[in-house]
Amino acid sequence: MSLTWADLPHDCAQTMSRIKTRFPRLGACALLTLREGRARFEAQLAAAHHLTETEAREELSDFLYIEQLRREILG
Repeated sequence: MSLTWADLPHDCAQTMSRIKTRFPRLGACALLTLREGRARFEAQLAAAHHLTETEAREELSDFLYIEQLRREILG
């Protein structure tokens, strides 16, 4: 099963701490943008971590991939 962006708002309680750990400069307001769409969250991520939007998109894709692997391993 592949983890997608659409899964994050529904799985927020389980992934919020991992998002904060992976992206420590994100403020609480940025985390609230999860429900507002991927592009908005990527823009917040880029601003908070001094990334381009392309870099933020790649970082988020990497995070989703790692989360997918974690789910597969842990079941």
